[in-house]
Amino acid sequence: MRILLNGDTRDFPEAITLTTLLESLELDARRVAVERNLEVVPRERYAATTLTEADRVEIVHFIGGGMETPPSDPLVIAGRSFRSRLLVGTGKYRDFEETARAVEASGAEIVTVAVRRVNVSDPKAPMLTDHLDPKKYLYLPNTAGCFTADEAVRTLRLAREAGGWNLVKLEVLSDPKYLWPNNPETLIAAERLIAEGFEVMVYTTDDPYLCKRFEEMGCVAVMPLAAPIGSGLGVRNPYTIRIIVDEAKVPILVDAGVGCASDAAIAMELGCDGVLMNTAIASAKNPILMATAMKKAVEAGRASYLAGRMPRKLYATASSPLDGLFL
Repeated sequence: MRILLNGDTRDFPEAITLTTLLESLELDARRVAVERNLEVVPRERYAATTLTEADRVEIVHFIGGGMETPPSDPLVIAGRSFRSRLLVGTGKYRDFEETARAVEASGAEIVTVAVRRVNVSDPKAPMLTDHLDPKKYLYLPNTAGCFTADEAVRTLRLAREAGGWNLVKLEVLSDPKYLWPNNPETLIAAERLIAEGFEVMVYTTDDPYLCKRFEEMGCVAVMPLAAPIGSGLGVRNPYTIRIIVDEAKVPILVDAGVGCASDAAIAMELGCDGVLMNTAIASAKNPILMATAMKKAVEAGRASYLAGRMPRKLYATASSPLDGLFL
């Protein structure tokens, strides 16, 4: 019997169940999700699912976790409270060890993860979960690399099977060069995912109308870009971001385009509920130091927003009192 396993052909002398397949690969069924012929197979059905000739099987991994202690000024997403308003990605680092050190330095409690195939040729290869404890961090599966609604929905169905996740980040891209959101496909995917019980945090353009539409259809958070993904250009349209924030009844998190600590502070001073970044930290000359800087910037920007800035004025105002002046 021949099947297609994670993109490669595999031959077996006879028909086998999914349980037997995982055992032969030395994979823990509790740490993976399995898709057979584009349909996710629930874990409790592995033993009863017998593979047949030409079956297409995908095995992916990641396991999620949650937070407990509520903060005094919480970021609340879908009823969950978080102390940190900085969310970070886990890609582009030199290795898993650097990833773990940077995430720790950032103070983030939510980390985005991509759903990828298990390396079935080396099932003992290190996984992200070996370095970032799912009990300490909330894993937020995203659909990075998806260009259609079908791809995004399929990816997140597998993610939910792998780790029981309902809270997910949805992004559907329009082209590989600029990674601009494909909003028509994103709308289709969001509607389908919400109908299936997912709690969707959605990446989109900084368009107030679209952001409001995503909110009204049931997304639990809206994530307008500051600038194209990985560009480091900072907040290009602060006025539209402020409009989005003012009109929103769900959390607004700037996602993509942040390059340095001042960019993160600006996003927070505009009233955003949080900032998500990856490249700004991972591609810095010193990722650990940059992660620390981003943590401080997000905290400072939030405090500045809550404090309320002084009004802008055309003319100067003396900071020292004029009463009692003796000159």
